[in-house]
Amino acid sequence: MPPALRHGVLNRSMMTERTTFSKQTSAPPSSSVQKNRGAVSAAIMAPRLLLVLSVFALTLIGLVMVYSASSIESISETGAATSYVVKQLGFAFGGMLFCVFVAKCIPYRLWAGKLTWVIWGIACFLIILTAAIGTEGLGAQRWVNIGPISLQPSEFAKIAFVLMAARILFDYRKGALTPKNLLVQIGVLIVLPILFLYKTQSDLGTTAICLIGILAVMWIGEVPLKTILITLGALFVLGIIATFFVGYRSDRMVFINPWNDGEAGYGGGYQLIHSFYAFSEGGLFGVGLGNSREKYLYLPEAETDFIFAIIGEELGFIGAMFVLVLFLVVLYAGVRIAKGAPDNFGAMLAGSITVMIVFQAFLNIGCVIGMLPTTGKPLPFISSGGSSLLASFIMVGLILSVSYGAQMPSIYDRRRADLRVVRATSTDVRSGSFDAPPQTKRFAHPDSSSSRAQRVQRSSLDPASSLPRGSSGSSREAARRPRESSNAGRASGGSRHHNSQNNGQGSGQTTSKNSRNSRR
Repeated sequence: MPPALRHGVLNRSMMTERTTFSKQTSAPPSSSVQKNRGAVSAAIMAPRLLLVLSVFALTLIGLVMVYSASSIESISETGAATSYVVKQLGFAFGGMLFCVFVAKCIPYRLWAGKLTWVIWGIACFLIILTAAIGTEGLGAQRWVNIGPISLQPSEFAKIAFVLMAARILFDYRKGALTPKNLLVQIGVLIVLPILFLYKTQSDLGTTAICLIGILAVMWIGEVPLKTILITLGALFVLGIIATFFVGYRSDRMVFINPWNDGEAGYGGGYQLIHSFYAFSEGGLFGVGLGNSREKYLYLPEAETDFIFAIIGEELGFIGAMFVLVLFLVVLYAGVRIAKGAPDNFGAMLAGSITVMIVFQAFLNIGCVIGMLPTTGKPLPFISSGGSSLLASFIMVGLILSVSYGAQMPSIYDRRRADLRVVRATSTDVRSGSFDAPPQTKRFAHPDSSSSRAQRVQRSSLDPASSLPRGSSGSSREAARRPRESSNAGRASGGSRHHNSQNNGQGSGQTTSKNSRNSRR
């Protein structure tokens, strides 16, 4: 084919064909990251809203029921019916501030570093301080006075222990710890402080909640099932020993039949019997808000450990089941957030804390309805008590921090945002013009935006024909031309060599003939 005709056909094929080099059609990195962020937010917004709304509803119910359950005792102590609820309202407001601060200002990944050591150190210091100079109440030394505020450090220590367990397992998964170092850290940083807490404060309820949270960390952290079952069996045996071989705890087994307490129902079973009375009086719809009879100093600890009985009495079975459903919603939302966590540490953090909150709620409810021995643990977000409410809101803040962490673009999202999908039209091929990509934001890789497009533009244009070299048809045609010319050259050279040989042989024969004729 003549070169001019071949060049025309090539131009027509380039006009109809789309290549991979030209106009930029992808969005700049910032908009791409925003789209990804919006998509992630849509995926995690539902469990986040469920968690926030359910916690808010539980807190609101708690404030109303604290006022109703504590009004009589408050009048008898201070002369004002609102003294308990005012304190609870202040702790609720402070807990919400802590929750927002932890969720928005502290990225959850920081808990995998030195910050957990700080919290663990403070918790251990408060436990030791409580054992040394703590105040005693209800037969146990579990409170410490810090100025005008009386705190129960064990409520905050359970958070520190679960954080430390998640950090240790996360470091082991990364290869930062050897199996020997793993066992040493578990023994020194988790087992010893929990044993010290149990020994000095005689708090089996908090110990059980901590251990359940650690088991949740092991489960979510994909510890082998055999190891989890062995740990669970050992804890079960220790729990049986701690329950039946300690005097005052063995007396709590009266929950099986509280009327058979040795004092005709006025001994160890008195509190549980009046809890049964409250539920029986409430019936299906309750006696009405504020109309409880058991709160008139018949039911001990009506505003704290046994507030669920007052809920059953005043709001009935419907109100009690509504509270139970709210805790199930908290469990569902927390598990969803843990499932959508960006990494395993976030999943362990959100999942274990959710399990701790809901387990404590069911532990309290089980004690109030007579299915478990009394442990003295409050109902999260509802029972009166500043330490429990503050600790519960901090735990919610940790769960929300994982949810907000899942919203941030990961390193893979940023890499995908730097990619450029480009294409060319026939007009751009003929003119050889390429649109320059927009400028990237800072922190963008220097090889990811305009420099890459400029190199594509410089390397893809042929200065002789102004045609891109990247086209498959043009590259094959250009590669074919030198081969054809070289083949033609070799063919012409070969023919010339053959002709020269033939001419040489012919001239040689003519010369020999002339020489013979001359001799003749």
